Formats: sequence, C-alpha cells, structure tokens
Amino acid sequence: MTTRPAVQLGDKAKHAITGFTGVVVCISNWISGCQRITIQSQELRDGKPVDNQSFDAEEIEVIQPDAIPVCKPSGGPCPEPTRNSP
Repeated sequence: MTTRPAVQLGDKAKHAITGFTGVVVCISNWISGCQRITIQSQELRDGKPVDNQSFDAEEIEVIQPDAIPVCKPSGGPCPEPTRNSP
C-alpha cells in the first residue's frame, strides 16, 4: 500500500473534483482543524492570470513534487518597520 505524499508549497497539484491544476502557493490551517490548499493556475484567460482557488487538503492530488523552488529564509536581519509622522 502506497501513501499519498503530503502537499508542500511549490508542488504542482490538481483538485480531484474540478480538475483545477497549478502550483501550491498557500497551505492554511484553521482553528476548526480544517486544512486548505491554495493553488495558483499557470494558465492565462483573456491574457490575465486565472484567480487562485482554495480547496480542502483531502481533495488535492500532487502531480509533480517541488515543481517550483521555494525560497528559504536567509536568517538575515529584518528591516525595522517605520511609522509615518502624523
């Protein structure tokens, strides 16, 4: 018995019900215990990117792991936020 790989950021994935495909750009965990996966399509419609779509994690199939490399934090300093004067 093979286990389904966990969905990771940067994976190319497909929603099992609608067939919507693209790259995983967000994995969110909700207080209710639900996990949602947001997929960004790589297609254009009328010259514009297709909107992101979010689905329950159980409905997602990984097509190609690590299709897009994910940036790793460098550990460098973070710029201090600035406040505009009133």
